[in-house]
Amino acid sequence: MSIDVSREIRRAVDTGKVAFGEKEATKTMEQGKTALVVVSSNCKKETQERIEQASSITKIPVIHFPGTGLELGAVCGKPFTIGIMAIHTTGKSNILKAVK
Repeated sequence: MSIDVSREIRRAVDTGKVAFGEKEATKTMEQGKTALVVVSSNCKKETQERIEQASSITKIPVIHFPGTGLELGAVCGKPFTIGIMAIHTTGKSNILKAVK
């Protein structure tokens, strides 16, 4: 059974608690309040490296979304680009199964 990452991201946005942006994601990762981080394909390389480094320290998984920030924003139902988003609580989403 394959997980539709886009559908599960949207479900997490609708039923769980998420935050958008590098600062918020990094801050909540350090506090241990994040279950998963999603990074868009066109996110800046330096930013991706910082998130990957924080992920290796905190053991919080990172999903690399195959679409651009604009596409990730559309998946989330937002009228802006999203380079990085932190999922704090997944709600009814099964997004964590995508990283296992």
